Amino acid sequence: MSMSESASELLQAQAQIWNHIFSFISSSALRCAVQLDIPDVLYKHGKPMHLSDLSAELSLVVDPSKISFLPKLMRFLVHSGLLNQHDDDYYSLTLASRFLVKNEPLNVRSLVLLTHDPSVQNALLELGNWYKNDLSTAFHTAHGKSFWDYSVEEPKLGDIFNDVMASESRLIVNVLITECQHVFEGLTSLVDVGGGTGTVATAIAKDFPGIKCTVLDLPHVVENLKSNTGNLEFVGGDMFENIPTANAILLKLIMHDWNDEDCMKILKKCKESIPSRDKGGKLIIIDVVLEDPKHNTDYVKAQHNIDLMMMVLSASKERTKKEWEKLFNEAGFNECKITSILGLKSLIEVYP
Repeated sequence: MSMSESASELLQAQAQIWNHIFSFISSSALRCAVQLDIPDVLYKHGKPMHLSDLSAELSLVVDPSKISFLPKLMRFLVHSGLLNQHDDDYYSLTLASRFLVKNEPLNVRSLVLLTHDPSVQNALLELGNWYKNDLSTAFHTAHGKSFWDYSVEEPKLGDIFNDVMASESRLIVNVLITECQHVFEGLTSLVDVGGGTGTVATAIAKDFPGIKCTVLDLPHVVENLKSNTGNLEFVGGDMFENIPTANAILLKLIMHDWNDEDCMKILKKCKESIPSRDKGGKLIIIDVVLEDPKHNTDYVKAQHNIDLMMMVLSASKERTKKEWEKLFNEAGFNECKITSILGLKSLIEVYP
């Protein structure tokens, strides 16, 4: 600080740092809205709803002192862009808040529950300590074990994580099948690595009956899953040990879970399992291609939020274009094509 800054500059800077300090309040208010079923009540109403009617529908304690605070929450949600406010205290959902509705197929309610789970919140609080110790992750610093081991021991958290991936897969399917059909042209077989419930592979198998689709995931993830079509199967296994052979391998939000060394192992296993390019072999990767942090857009902000979260949970990362290309080259691939068609994520086609 010096006398060279004007009073207005100092006040603006103070407001900026205050907003960073209190940024957790925004996600806490969003979680509160989900807990109170505000998005669901407004969605069911189907048109702008008066505050008094909304409060009557919510699961609130009949206590005037509590209900009197509801307008504050609503005002905050309006400011956050999560609600529309109309004349005379009428409210409706924005396009963004429709992602919080239970019956919305693309909802992200499970992501709200995951990021606000005490285990994840405690890991975030240990970030500073992690930088100073010799433990593998901030999550390990908080809980004495990895996120993946913790998820196995706490099935509820594991189920929430699987729901997050399934929800994300539904959105990816919607874009891939409608906007990127050319990606699957000429393929006769495809392995969805880490496909979990097989949402993407199921859609591909349905729309492209000539493609034999295989979902590979850990045995406990796929053990009770069965295919309803003749060209889809679920296989239990470990991508670090063996990946079934196919024309193409799909890695959907897999690589950002692992450090460069482990990603190299995955890529080399993939390369062993696909034919040469002239015989139709390729990788199809859906993941973030990290953009310049100075670009202040919602997409870029979301990318860097995810980047930090991956570091906290698994000491992994999102990657820039150069970092992706370096990985592919070192794993023995010859070319990659990046298409920014999935919002904050990209479609990456990699050829041997």
